[in-house]
Amino acid sequence: MDMNEIKEIFFQECEEQLAELESGLLKLNDGDRDPETVNAVFRAVHSIKGGAGAFGLDDLVSFAHVFETTLDCVRSNKLEPTQDVLKVMLKSADVLADLTNAARDGGSVDESRSRTLIRELEALAHGEAPAAAEAPAPRPVAAAPAPVVEKPPVNDEGFQPIPFSFGDFDDEPAGHYVPTVQIDFKPKKDLYAKGNEAVLLLRDVSRLGEMSVYCDMDALPPLDKMNPEEAYFSWKLSVTTEKGEDGVRSVFEFAEWDCDLDIRTIEEDVVGETADEEEPPMQPVPFDLSMLDEGAAGASAGEEQAAENPAAAAVAAAETASKVAQVASRAAENAKAAAASAAQASQAAAAGQTIRVDLDRVDRLINLVGELVINQAMLSQSVVENDNNGTSSINMGLEELQQLTREIQDSVMAIRAQPVKPVFQRMARTVREIADITGKSVRLITEGENTEVDKTVIDKLAEPLTHMIRNAVDHGLEMPEKREALGKNPEGTVRLTAKHRSGRIIIELADDGAGINREKVRQKAIDNDLIAADANLSDEEIDNLIFHAGFSTADKVSDLSGRGVGMDVVKRSIQALGGRISISSKPGQGSVFTMSLPLTLAVLDGMVVTVAGQTLVVPLTAIVETLQPEASAIHSFGASQRLISIRNSFCPLVDVGRILNFRGTQANPVDGVALLVESEGGGQRALMVDAIQGQRQVVIKSLEANYTHVPGIAAATILGDGRVALILDVDAVVAASRGQSLRQDISLAATG
Repeated sequence: MDMNEIKEIFFQECEEQLAELESGLLKLNDGDRDPETVNAVFRAVHSIKGGAGAFGLDDLVSFAHVFETTLDCVRSNKLEPTQDVLKVMLKSADVLADLTNAARDGGSVDESRSRTLIRELEALAHGEAPAAAEAPAPRPVAAAPAPVVEKPPVNDEGFQPIPFSFGDFDDEPAGHYVPTVQIDFKPKKDLYAKGNEAVLLLRDVSRLGEMSVYCDMDALPPLDKMNPEEAYFSWKLSVTTEKGEDGVRSVFEFAEWDCDLDIRTIEEDVVGETADEEEPPMQPVPFDLSMLDEGAAGASAGEEQAAENPAAAAVAAAETASKVAQVASRAAENAKAAAASAAQASQAAAAGQTIRVDLDRVDRLINLVGELVINQAMLSQSVVENDNNGTSSINMGLEELQQLTREIQDSVMAIRAQPVKPVFQRMARTVREIADITGKSVRLITEGENTEVDKTVIDKLAEPLTHMIRNAVDHGLEMPEKREALGKNPEGTVRLTAKHRSGRIIIELADDGAGINREKVRQKAIDNDLIAADANLSDEEIDNLIFHAGFSTADKVSDLSGRGVGMDVVKRSIQALGGRISISSKPGQGSVFTMSLPLTLAVLDGMVVTVAGQTLVVPLTAIVETLQPEASAIHSFGASQRLISIRNSFCPLVDVGRILNFRGTQANPVDGVALLVESEGGGQRALMVDAIQGQRQVVIKSLEANYTHVPGIAAATILGDGRVALILDVDAVVAASRGQSLRQDISLAATG
C-alpha cells in the first residue's frame, strides 16, 4: 500500500471522525452530559490531529490542537459546555471540516475565520466567557504602567531580579516549574492486536522531556513456553516535562484501555531550587540560567525552548533517543515478533467486523447480480415454455435457483444500504450558516436518522435537501422579533424526518414558520406569465407553482435567494431519483415538504402489464389494488373523461394506452383491467391496461442514460424472454390525466 492509499484511508476516517464530532456536539447542545459523549468528541479531534501530523498538514494540526485543548477543559470539568460555548465549538467543527477538505482536495480556508475561532477557543480554555474573546481589553490596561525600558533585558539577558509585572507572561507559565511524572506501563496483548507499538509510545513520551526508562522482563517465559500473541514486558518511566500529567496521558490516549497504566506526579521542581507551595508561581528571585545552555532544561521544556536553544535540544534528544534505543535493543526481537503476529490476528479480526471496499467494486457486483437475475428469468421462461407438465426436476431446481438468486440480490443490495444520518448531519451545518447570515434563531430536529436507503440515493439527496433547508430558513421562518410578536417561540424549528413506508423512503422537511403566502405566489406567477390572471387554481396547485424554474417570491436578490434557482432544482433532482415531492402548508403555522423516494435505484418490484400490444411494468409500491371493471361502474364525465365507481366513491379512469399515444382512441374499460394507483399530490386514479401478465422483480436500466428521456416512462428493464419492457412513471401519467400534457409529439416505438 503506497502513501497515497494510506492518505486516502486517513481522509475517509476523518469523515467518520467529523461525523462523530458533530453528532457529539449536538448531543451536548441538547443537554447530554454523559462523560462518554465528551470523550468521544475529544477523541475525534485528537484522532484527526494525530493523523494530520503524520502527513505534515500543519494548518489542520494547529487548529485541531487548540480545539483539542479546549475540549480537554470540558472533559476535565474546568469548562462548562454552555450554549455559548457549544456555539463556538460547532463553528470550530465546521472549520475543522473545511481544513480537512482543503487538505484533501486543495483550495483554501478563510484564515480570518480560523484565527477568530482560535482566539475564541483559547479564551474559553483560559476560563474567559465567549464574548471576552472578541474584546481582550483588560490586559493592555494592566500592562501599561510597566516601564517599557525594563522589558528588553528579559529577552536579551534572562530573568533578572528586577521589579516588573510577570502578568505579561501568564500565557507561558511553564518555563520554570517542571513537574516530574512517573509512569508504570504494562501492555496487554490487545494493545498489540490493535496495531499499537510499545516502543512508539515510549518514543512519544521521550519527546515530552528528559526521560529515564526501565524495562521489566521478569515475566518473560522460556522460549518453548512463549506465546507470540502475549505481552510479557512492562516499563517504568520517569519524565520531567512541562506538559505534566495531561501531556503524558495524551500519549496513551488510545492505548489506556489496552494496558495497565499508572501516571502520577512525584515531584515539582523549580529549575535551580526546590518548589515552595506557599510562594506564588513565579517569583523574581535569582537563579542560574546556564542550565538552559547545558541542555538539562532544554530537553524538558518542550517545543518552545527547543526553538530557542536548538543545540541543547539536540543534545537532549540524542540522549533520549539513546535510552530508548537501549530499551528497544533489549526487547526488539520478541516485541516485534509478537506485534507482527498480533497485527495479523488484528487484521483477521477486523475483517470479520468491517472492511473498506471500493464503491466501484460493489457497483460491478450489483450489475453482475442484476444480469444473473435476468438470465435466471430467461432460463425459467425457456423451461416453462418447453415443459408442458411443469413438474420436471429441472423446473423444481429452477425454483430453488430463483429463491437463491433473490437472496443473493437482497444481500448484495444490503451492502449498499446506508443510514441517512450523514446527510442529515450535513444539514445541521447548513442550518447554522444560513441562520447566521439571516440573523434568525433556528433549531434543527432530526428523526429517523438510522433509516437505511441505497447509497446512490443518499449521494443525490444532499443537493435537494440543501435547497429545501435554505428555503425553509430564509423564506419560511420569521425573524425572532416578529415570531415573538405573534406569540411564537423566538427560536424557529426545522424538523427533518426519515421513515420507511410501503417499500419507499419518506423524507419530510417541516418548519413552524409563516407558511406559503398564496396570494403573493399567485400574483408572482401572473407577473411571470406562468398562469392566466383569471385562472382558477386550488391551494395545492398554487403551492406547486414554486417548483417552476425561475420562480421566486423574494423581494430582492441576496446571497441566499431571489434568483429563482432552488425549488425547481429540488423537483428535478427528486424526479431523477424516481421520486415525487408534495407540499402541505398552513398560513401562519408552517409548511411540510414530503419527498417519496425508492429505497434503491437498482431493482424494482413491479406488475408486468400489456397495453396496446406493448409490455409495461408498473411499480408495485404505487398500486393499491387491481379490479375488473363492470359496465355499470363506468360513468362518463364531460366530453372525454370517464369515472369508475369503487365502493360508493368515484375515481377518474385513465387510459394508459391513450395517454402514451399507443393508440388513437380510448379502449373499452370492460375489456381491460383497472389498476388503482396512488400518487403524491394527485390522489387516486384507476389506470386502465389490457391485461396483467404477473408480478416480478425487475432490474432497472436507465433509459435516459442509454437512449433519451421519454415522457411518462421512468426507466426500462429486460424480461425473461429477452424483450425490453418500459417501466411506467405513474406520477407523470396521473399528471397528464389531470390536464398537464406529457408532450404533444410523444411517440414511442414498438419494443417487440
